[in-house]
Amino acid sequence: MFNLRGIASLHRIPHYLMDWAVLSRSCRQRVRLIDSYPCLGDATHQTPFDAHYFYQGAWLSRKLAQRQPATHVDIGSDVQVIGVISAFIDTVFVDYRPLNSLLTGLECRQGNLAGLNIGAETVDSLSCLHVIEHIGLGRYGDPIEPEGPAKAAAELARVLAPGGSLFLSVPVGRDRVCFNAHRVFAPDSVMRMFSSLKLQDSAFVDDRGMFHEHAEPDAMAGCEYGCGMFHFVKVH
Repeated sequence: MFNLRGIASLHRIPHYLMDWAVLSRSCRQRVRLIDSYPCLGDATHQTPFDAHYFYQGAWLSRKLAQRQPATHVDIGSDVQVIGVISAFIDTVFVDYRPLNSLLTGLECRQGNLAGLNIGAETVDSLSCLHVIEHIGLGRYGDPIEPEGPAKAAAELARVLAPGGSLFLSVPVGRDRVCFNAHRVFAPDSVMRMFSSLKLQDSAFVDDRGMFHEHAEPDAMAGCEYGCGMFHFVKVH
């Protein structure tokens, strides 16, 4: 696959060479061209970011800071977010490809979301962000499983303790399979998969990358590839 961003930045090469010449003439330290590491696409007017991952991490962190659970279990979410969360909440991180990390407050385990090695109704605080859409597509070496998301949803509901909270995010838009990267779910499909739980709150990132907090699932229906965030609770 072509690096389109890199190709689009090739016009900056003359400017890059001029900047190098200015620095090499004025710097006390020798600046060798052979040591260069061109970053031609970073001179942007604003800091770029992945809206899905930025906002879902911020959303989860704020939910946990408000709730203050004694421990938290996450299944397969963005490891950079999990590393930060483990600084203020003891966290168990479970992933199909185990995270090889030694960090205070963080316990890493190997596990398969289609069949978790966790007891029923034992987890009070649980998260799974941008994960269940991948289950069963083979992308990460996992077995092909057409019902992967449904099995994952059933497992998340099974291990959640009565009164416990599940923080979930998935791509939202037209129901479809984008093999072997991910699936996209209509909001109604998400609600059906988690019908045994009660929706406490929801939010989403739209196709323009705008964050909508405390938004009803119906508001996500117009997305093509948004990120829906759902706070579910298991009723006693």
